[in-house]
Amino acid sequence: MVGSAQSQATADGGAIAAIQGLELQPNRGIPLNLDWVEEVRVNTSAVERRAQTLVTRRTVKKEWQIAWLLRAISCMDLTTLSGDDTDERVRRLCAKARQPIRHDVVKLLGIEKLNIRVAAVCVYHTFVETALRALEGSGIKVAAVSTGFPAGLSPLDERVAEIRRSVEAGAHEIDVVITRAQCVLAGGGRRCLTRSRHSGRRAGPRT
Repeated sequence: MVGSAQSQATADGGAIAAIQGLELQPNRGIPLNLDWVEEVRVNTSAVERRAQTLVTRRTVKKEWQIAWLLRAISCMDLTTLSGDDTDERVRRLCAKARQPIRHDVVKLLGIEKLNIRVAAVCVYHTFVETALRALEGSGIKVAAVSTGFPAGLSPLDERVAEIRRSVEAGAHEIDVVITRAQCVLAGGGRRCLTRSRHSGRRAGPRT
């Protein structure tokens, strides 16, 4: 934790920590509002000029740069989505997810207590149970690509059934593939995302 933060985890999902006496609440998310996305306007020229400067200088340096990189690792999803995937390949990926940084580097940085791990491992539906077993007790989430990934062209009932099977198998997240044509047919138009992630619990999808 940062500064004088003290852990205050609660069984009912209340305050997770306190910094200088102020409680920190977990981020439970908000309903998706695509109007916010569609109303965004970007100055392309300004963005391109700013992006070109990023490769020439480091805005974050020294120990703060290391901290940012460690945070980036903890937000990553490791993925194996090859047509020739095997249980052993998924298990190797899960081992890397548990220990994404070499032991000698961890020791050199003195970050053993941080227990840096990635956020999730993403696999085909077939390997959800394999990943769950390999990641048991680690706190790392398992994501599954469902709905006929990557094309998403299988019949709707089959895609929905695959989502249900992935959730029943224990997947914490589902990557849903929706084609542009399907968006138009559904009347979604520009408001329809071509690829979106939805969270789910073992008992069924979250709303």
